[in-house]
Amino acid sequence: MNEKLFVHEGERVDDLQISGLSIIQDPKAFCFGMDAVLLSGFVKVKAGESVLDMCTGNGILPLLLSAKTKASRICGIEIQEKSAELAARNVAMNGLEERVQIVCGDIKEAGAFFKPASFDVVSCNPPYIPGGRGLKNPDDVKNIARHEILCDFDDVCAAAALMLKNGGRLNLVHRPERTAELICSLSAHKLECKRLRFVHPYVDREPAMVLIEAVKGGGTGCRVDKPLIIYESEGVYSAEIREDYGF
Repeated sequence: MNEKLFVHEGERVDDLQISGLSIIQDPKAFCFGMDAVLLSGFVKVKAGESVLDMCTGNGILPLLLSAKTKASRICGIEIQEKSAELAARNVAMNGLEERVQIVCGDIKEAGAFFKPASFDVVSCNPPYIPGGRGLKNPDDVKNIARHEILCDFDDVCAAAALMLKNGGRLNLVHRPERTAELICSLSAHKLECKRLRFVHPYVDREPAMVLIEAVKGGGTGCRVDKPLIIYESEGVYSAEIREDYGF
């Protein structure tokens, strides 16, 4: 497919190095990072299951999950119109329209776009930073992606609980210092934390991210996976990052 038909001035096309997929990114807006790639490897999707990616941004998670899983249906919802439009172009450029759908909308109104309790899996790379106080431009695309301006974590939990089937799984990536708060919020919405994995930049450093899987209506008991180490030395990725994630 001719990429030039989909790329606007000032944008670039990056090779995702999986299944021949590419992604259009706007350097002036919010480009995806390693957290999105690590989340795509953490999410477990069975063949034929349906997935909803909330706060989908430029559509990086739906693209990666289309290649890494055998999900029958993948949807993404994004509140920022420009980001949602870009995500839709990324889906079209990769010829995934029959399998992946992008909706421009607020996750707090997800029930207006999708049937409640209709997804097996929800994924989310939400804004990490509480509030938006003191921001010079709270309407900036990057600020909205990073700060809890248009939605907070409780909104994420409420939307996931509404969209998931009973026994469905919510998978997310977040800041490790908020782990206790996240687990409490999840539990308040009957989403029980079942799997945790902390991501460390180096083996002797504190974690920089936490990956969480919660189950709607799940019982007690949580498994903590071994830490994921990004670098084995300065500038050298660990064997797991090289082999499992392709860095």
